[in-house]
Amino acid sequence: MIDGPRLKPASGAPAKSLVILLHGYGADGHDLIDIGRHWAEVLPDTAFVSPHAPEPCAEAPGGRQWFGLTMRDEAELWRGVTKAAPTLDAFLEEEIKRYALAPEKVALCGFSQGTMMALYVGPRRSRPIAGIVGYSGVLAGPERLKAEAKSKPPVLLVHGAEDPLIPAGAILQAAQGLGAASIDVEWHVRPGLQHGIDGEGLNLGAGFLRRVLNARP
Repeated sequence: MIDGPRLKPASGAPAKSLVILLHGYGADGHDLIDIGRHWAEVLPDTAFVSPHAPEPCAEAPGGRQWFGLTMRDEAELWRGVTKAAPTLDAFLEEEIKRYALAPEKVALCGFSQGTMMALYVGPRRSRPIAGIVGYSGVLAGPERLKAEAKSKPPVLLVHGAEDPLIPAGAILQAAQGLGAASIDVEWHVRPGLQHGIDGEGLNLGAGFLRRVLNARP
């Protein structure tokens, strides 16, 4: 079972909602957990967890991966997300039990490969989650989503206009695939940003999560 660093709600009260942060290729759970600290002011009753991906990353000693990347083509992405999905879905269910929350009080937030995982797992759950925030990622198998989606959590996508690893055009492909599956999607391309998350992207994520989790201001 995967696990990683955690943050309790800033309010000190029992968690009323949960955000699961999914890191990118070659990183680990510590890479994103500080996002929870940034969002704690607007999500004071929310707990955060950032699990380490299940596999060691050969290209980044000490890092982790949700699945291996060699060819970095569509077929490899599809094989990867389908293989890793049961591990993430099982973790999500365990977290729901851990915090005694309804699924609609849980959101996924991913970066890069973590976004690929969130966009695959979230809509295929029969027990719908609150929403998905995806930074600098890809929707694997967009043509398959309409037939396979079991729920329609709203999605926020943010991508850097100057991303050298995953071109910004990926956000359009993802938005079109999500839209074709009748999933509400909001998307933003950040001028000048490369493969990362900027302050405005964090603010957009905080506002989106506050809405979908019905958190207090």
